[in-house]
Amino acid sequence: MKQIPKLAWFLSLFVLFLNAGSVTAQKVKDIFNSSETPITYFGVDFSEARLIGDAGADAMAVRNYFSSINQVVVNEPKKYDLSKAFQKSSVATDINAVLEKSGKVNTEKILSSNSADASRFSKATVDGVIKGYSYGNHKGVGLLFIMEGMNKTAQEASIYVTFFDIASKKVLLTERLTGKAGGFGFRNYWASSIAKVLNTIQKSKYKEWKSNNS
Repeated sequence: MKQIPKLAWFLSLFVLFLNAGSVTAQKVKDIFNSSETPITYFGVDFSEARLIGDAGADAMAVRNYFSSINQVVVNEPKKYDLSKAFQKSSVATDINAVLEKSGKVNTEKILSSNSADASRFSKATVDGVIKGYSYGNHKGVGLLFIMEGMNKTAQEASIYVTFFDIASKKVLLTERLTGKAGGFGFRNYWASSIAKVLNTIQKSKYKEWKSNNS
């Protein structure tokens, strides 16, 4: 009988040890410590995105492009070089959850004439988007680009580049970046803004993040 409390005590210590290891894995600096740190890119989330100042756009057609924009990013790795931008030997990709959600975006909310919609997100918005996904059996650090606004008037998109702990869905680092749009056709026009954001990360932002979180 005396062995039961002792066993329970050891089990409690073991659980605390596991939790402590989990907390350590959530540190922001872990993202930047090594080029071998595993990162999984989950795509571009459009669930709260707004297309601003494009009066002639059809919301249903716009929604259909969300999937093709995601696919072009992973299908053209030379143009959208995730490994180079984030200084990793490789970056795993899994955009299945994003593709599924893209097809369910409320078309009544996609179009906007309000320029303020290009800069309306809060920390709570980003947290909510991250928590709204299931990430399957993936582990480690997740990376999601959360599209805030595609401003046709300004010819640029605003995107929250967001790192998070996959297991807990805790946001580790997020920053709003903008990228100029350009190119022929809706898909290429807005996908180019993602390429510009990746270029900004490669040239300066990654170094800045690493310096601030090492």
